Amino acid sequence: MQKTIASCWLALAAAVVPACAWAQASAPAAPPVRVGFICPFSGGSQDFGNSARIGAELAVKEINEVGGYLGRPIELVERDDKADPDVGRKVSQDLVLKEKVAFTIGFCNSGVAIKSLDVFQDHQHLLMIPVATGSALTAKYPPASSYIFRLSARDSIQAAAMVDDIVKRGYTRVAVLADSTGYGEGGLKDVATFLADKKLKPVYVGRFDLGVKSLAQQVAEAKAAGAEVLVGYTVGPEFAVMAQSRVEGHFAGPLYGPWPLSFRSVAERAGSAVEGAIMVQTIIQDLSNERRYSFIARLAHAAGGQHVSSLMAAAQSYDAMHLMLRAMFQTHGDTSGPALKAALENLEHRYPGVVTTHDHPFSATDHDAFTRNMVWLGVWRKGEVQFLYPEDAKRASIMRHKESP
Repeated sequence: MQKTIASCWLALAAAVVPACAWAQASAPAAPPVRVGFICPFSGGSQDFGNSARIGAELAVKEINEVGGYLGRPIELVERDDKADPDVGRKVSQDLVLKEKVAFTIGFCNSGVAIKSLDVFQDHQHLLMIPVATGSALTAKYPPASSYIFRLSARDSIQAAAMVDDIVKRGYTRVAVLADSTGYGEGGLKDVATFLADKKLKPVYVGRFDLGVKSLAQQVAEAKAAGAEVLVGYTVGPEFAVMAQSRVEGHFAGPLYGPWPLSFRSVAERAGSAVEGAIMVQTIIQDLSNERRYSFIARLAHAAGGQHVSSLMAAAQSYDAMHLMLRAMFQTHGDTSGPALKAALENLEHRYPGVVTTHDHPFSATDHDAFTRNMVWLGVWRKGEVQFLYPEDAKRASIMRHKESP
């Protein structure tokens, strides 16, 4: 009797499994959720553009491995803006008007982003900025009507962190060296504003173009003006030049800068000249934090031997993709700008990211996910970015809540 029952089950399985397999094979594949992604994959900013790309691609890979969005795979539609504002605007129009992607994650360079914002705003297309930090990016449009969100620490936060530490250490004579791009201009204004709050003003301001090979003259002039500290506002290659010129010019004071000073490429180009340089960070490699350690290991594997120059760019882009997935689940798959905007402004569940745990990162009046208390100061020590202050390393694993406006 048992043998007969077993034979029946085997026969039924033989009939049903091929039928199920045939039905599965013949069923139409679920259409992908196509997501725009814009960053510089070539040119002078490719070091952090490609870092951001690897982070976003890792997030998409992990999401798709567990079924995507309700069986629909996520597909990144990637575009290289080459760190050129005109190219950035062109690819923005391509993604929004031609490719009609669901939403866009993009921009590493503030000057590139600012020229394209109206493409997204005018078409009510959700843009999540994972890397660019120019203060104006989330200020151009009032948050109540804006479709522009950001998951990086804006320059005004970074400038405040640097100025606070400079004053804390007793320095009063500050020189600012800023590049001639919109990023450098905005950073210079932010630093000057926060110095003014402390009843200080720069004793020297030096400007320069991207691609500069030496900043010896600017460093010498800052030294002659009696500067005790240098604050730089530029990107990776130029920060390497600044660090070298500072050492060659025997400038004894410290060098401060925003997050691009942490790029691996800066240390590779400047060598020991970058030792002791201080920068603002949202994430610093911390092997005691299990989630962060796991992410760094997966990121290295995903890079496949390719160099990840910026941990921040990769981690924030990774978190941006996962956060947008949360918003999609909240809208039940509605990827229209108004629906995603409403979801992001009223997220129902925390997102435990690799940078930090985001608990209500946005609101109808605030489209920046980070506040002043959520950033750290890092320092180059022996070829690695480490916490400037040991107590920050201890606090890094604690959930950081946004400060009230």
